[in-house]
Amino acid sequence: MKILINGIQSNLRFSSAHIIPGHDSCGFIHGHSYFVDIEIEGERAGDFEFVVDFKDIKSYARAICDELDHRLLIPVYNDLIEFKDFDKNKGSIFDLKNNKSVYFKIQDKGYSIPSVDCIFLPLPFTSAEELSKFFAETLAKKLSEDYDNLEYVAVCVNEGIGQGAMYRKDL
Repeated sequence: MKILINGIQSNLRFSSAHIIPGHDSCGFIHGHSYFVDIEIEGERAGDFEFVVDFKDIKSYARAICDELDHRLLIPVYNDLIEFKDFDKNKGSIFDLKNNKSVYFKIQDKGYSIPSVDCIFLPLPFTSAEELSKFFAETLAKKLSEDYDNLEYVAVCVNEGIGQGAMYRKDL
């Protein structure tokens, strides 16, 4: 059986700024009002024969949305981003988070931003495609702690109405 959650109607939303280094039009800091749709397939199980409890899905997804909301999303593992005083091959993302400010360069542009204004993601890009994969994998891992009846978790991260990317994580 398939479970569907509509991000707009379930208030699974976040507004964030991001940059896609090297891209002609998305290589500038800009933002989106994102919403997250979720699809889960699995067998009915448990006392109430749920595939998964809606409150669990929404709670976990909302926590991710809240973390990303009103922040600059930085893809730490992008080859075009050079961080000052941080080696992405050796350091931890938590090191960046614990600094007061983050200093980085993308090609000829330099940035200095308070770390509290940023979310450092273990991604090569902050595209809808990578964000949907991040959401799906994070949700799949969390749901697998309590549910052993799920076949897959799919997440569509929408950059606006009619424009999004979906990633499916098979379990």
